[in-house]
Amino acid sequence: MTNNSQFVDTHCHLYDEAFDEDRDQAVARALDAGVTTMLLPDIDSTSTPRLDALYNAHPQHFFRMAGLHPTSVKEDFEAELRHVHDRLFHLSSFVAVGEIGMDLYWDRTYEEQQREALRTQLLWAEELDLPVCLHIRKAHNEVFAVLRELNRLSWRGVMHCFGGSVQEARRALEMGFHLGIGGVVTFKNATMAEVAKAAPLDRLLLETDAPYLSPVPHRGQRNESAYIPLIAQKIADLRGISLAEVADVTTASAQTLFNLRQSRMND
Repeated sequence: MTNNSQFVDTHCHLYDEAFDEDRDQAVARALDAGVTTMLLPDIDSTSTPRLDALYNAHPQHFFRMAGLHPTSVKEDFEAELRHVHDRLFHLSSFVAVGEIGMDLYWDRTYEEQQREALRTQLLWAEELDLPVCLHIRKAHNEVFAVLRELNRLSWRGVMHCFGGSVQEARRALEMGFHLGIGGVVTFKNATMAEVAKAAPLDRLLLETDAPYLSPVPHRGQRNESAYIPLIAQKIADLRGISLAEVADVTTASAQTLFNLRQSRMND
């Protein structure tokens, strides 16, 4: 795909072991595709060193988040939360708290701990005036309940890899959230296609979640940030608009939500 547009991948894990053999090449391919800015959400204390290494190697193209992923919420979640707290409150170069949320896909063993970890990190985000990056899997009602409990008029953040219905998308939008649209939107019979058509364009953000969830025609293979234009083109086709418009609007939304221009100036 040839284009002159600039894109933001608002959610990728290029620090993952899946890129150990060709990480620099993957970054180069992203830049060649016009994906000049990439955001790195954290998982837990074991992933932080790898994330920081990538961020420090390419500071002009990467921004980082800090957070405890819900699937990493185990018996030691309080120690993991201290790790997140130390990073957020003692370092300054984070554009969001993430990825955080609830994931009840596999089991509900740590459901209450996930709820507590989510609530705590949402409060930290508010204290630091940072947006949040939410991971929600088989837990939309549970996450919405936590958000209602905290009783904010509006939220700043993104529901990453949004996989809910059009009705759940409306609930998220009404609360102030953006919707992260990734490779799933290119799958046949994807509910995401309806969401991508129905939601306001300026509330959509592009993401890969690399190395996961590759778009067609790479489905089933390792995902990477260079595939962002494929996701953007699908959104353009669904809405009957140009690729350039999708690129321009989603890039502007990402820059505003995550305060990327100011964050770059502060680095």
